Amino acid sequence: MSYCVALKLLDGMIFMSDTLTNGGLDNISQYPKTFSWGIEGERQIFLATAGNLATSQAVISTLSEQAKTKGKRSQSILQASTMFQVARTISQTLAQIIDVTAKGQQMGERAFSATFILGGQIKGDKQRLYLIYPEGNFIEVSIDNPFFQIGETKYGKPILIRAFDPKMSFSDGLKLMLLSFDSTIEANLSVAPPLDFQIYEKDSFTLGANGRIEADDPYYRKISKGWSLALKSAFQSMPNLIIKNK
Repeated sequence: MSYCVALKLLDGMIFMSDTLTNGGLDNISQYPKTFSWGIEGERQIFLATAGNLATSQAVISTLSEQAKTKGKRSQSILQASTMFQVARTISQTLAQIIDVTAKGQQMGERAFSATFILGGQIKGDKQRLYLIYPEGNFIEVSIDNPFFQIGETKYGKPILIRAFDPKMSFSDGLKLMLLSFDSTIEANLSVAPPLDFQIYEKDSFTLGANGRIEADDPYYRKISKGWSLALKSAFQSMPNLIIKNK
């Protein structure tokens, strides 16, 4: 299982994903789950993946191969005129790969499912953030749902709901995402560091800051411990329930 999060802020977007892949107790490895394509000064496109690794790799490879082709009939996401067209291309590619693989293996499509978070911006359009489902349909982020999660989402969602603010800085956004991941890592062994992050600044049309946070990163360890202590302190400060004997 994976965990990936994308926040849409007023100033841009942040993506974060873990790197653990798990094919059983004796088959654990690391694999990047956030990818990017771009043309400097014109567009930047980011894709985070969760689900079947082979399916995700097939989609990423197909998109990368298409990006190398040129011409009016090309389906390359680097030639799409809007992010909506990019989302449609990726969703169709995903659905086709799942369908072909499932038929070839004579297994249900669920075994090969994958989910994606797509974000980015093309010149002349606003920054966009989409959630792409295995069935090939997709939705766009909204005011009521200002961020997307895929993979093992339940443990890290409460803090996002309570603390997210579209006006927050990139620094605060990264801190919030790290705490969301920390809660998930504490509760689920299938999600683990290193954690990859990618920042995109609105209207920059450039790749932006990115990096990898290891399990022993001093800042990560500091906020993980600080958050644990803060929760315990908040719990202790809450009034006790008075139970009366009948």
